[in-house]
Amino acid sequence: MLARHRTALLSFLLALGAALPVAAGEIALPREAQLGPRPFYLVDKMKDGPLKQQLSQCTGPFHKTDFSIGHRGAALQFPEHSRESYLAAARMGAGVIECDVTFTRDRQLVCRHSQCDLHTTTNILTVPDLASKCTQPFSPADPAAGRKASAKCCTSDITLAEFKRLTAKMDGFNPDARTPEEYQNGTPRWRTDLYANSGTLMSHDESIALIKSLGAKFTPELKAPEVAMPFDGDYTQETYATQMLAAYKAAGIPPSDVFPQSFSLKDILYWVKTEPDFASQALYLEDRYEKAGLDPNRPETWKPSMQELKASGVAILGPPIFAMLALNDKGEIVPSAYARAAKAAGLDLIGWSLERDGPLNRGGAFYHKSVKAAIDRDGDTLTVLDVLARQVGVRAMFSDWPATTTFYANCMGMK
Repeated sequence: MLARHRTALLSFLLALGAALPVAAGEIALPREAQLGPRPFYLVDKMKDGPLKQQLSQCTGPFHKTDFSIGHRGAALQFPEHSRESYLAAARMGAGVIECDVTFTRDRQLVCRHSQCDLHTTTNILTVPDLASKCTQPFSPADPAAGRKASAKCCTSDITLAEFKRLTAKMDGFNPDARTPEEYQNGTPRWRTDLYANSGTLMSHDESIALIKSLGAKFTPELKAPEVAMPFDGDYTQETYATQMLAAYKAAGIPPSDVFPQSFSLKDILYWVKTEPDFASQALYLEDRYEKAGLDPNRPETWKPSMQELKASGVAILGPPIFAMLALNDKGEIVPSAYARAAKAAGLDLIGWSLERDGPLNRGGAFYHKSVKAAIDRDGDTLTVLDVLARQVGVRAMFSDWPATTTFYANCMGMK
């Protein structure tokens, strides 16, 4: 009886602590990660087998993990790189949260996936005085001429103060639009606008303050400029790269909590030379499949080679999912030659991006293209993740819905 009363008292005190008011500026997060139904839905949709059986018995509690990286926050349902998206990622247990970094006309850093995506990720086209500043104003579709609707609006077209006037929306556009409003109403059907009415845009500094308050780590990506550099005559790529990391120093963030990223090897090597503490876990994002004909199964196309990347100072390689996976003679998903070679050279791997191909009942799209023949259901998300984690040996995974990666890591006893 006494033990029961002690248990009840402890539960009451914990509930009371959770209900205490939070100081101004602080974020109230639950003690445990809140995963919602999706990971369990994915388990239900898996093929029968030992992995499904193991995961179906995993009921929590669930906790934050560095294996789970919030890709642009929680972009499956929340406008990417918005405050709301970052909060959702943290609540789902993402131990690391991403801000893609680009710059405004007055050289202030902001969180956007691309320097020139404001026309698809914000409401800029319906804000007349800012729409007029776009690199390419809205042009309506003209079916008779075979012309699709178009626009191009860049962060470098406007100042930080003007950027902060915008509202984030789900990334998408309607190519058949006749009006700006129609153009911006193009969210893919497998996402949702339920949480997209008031997405709060973030400066880079604001993202640092928020992510720090959430107790998460940082993975800023230095986005490739879409304007000529030096910008405005004297803002060089090196200045830009230095400015991004300087923000973490100014905020008192230790380099061990930061995973800087870039698709440019030159940026990584610049940090190796000038910021070795940050460069020790910088992430070289793989895009040579697009620019240099890299084939994950043909080592002669990996230029530089894995050994050359390691010798140059690269510590972590960040490939898309398809580059790390292949099918064996039995049609089973296995590590690719690329993945095996990277690990053999001593490179850590962080993959991107889970939960970004939409429903997998038709084999997925870009991210699963190397294993498409083995994909036929949503539950294959967890099958793919298991191969990446236990056979490829990825250090972490970017995900558009971090609850999925948090669930898997907790169930498998990963940190």
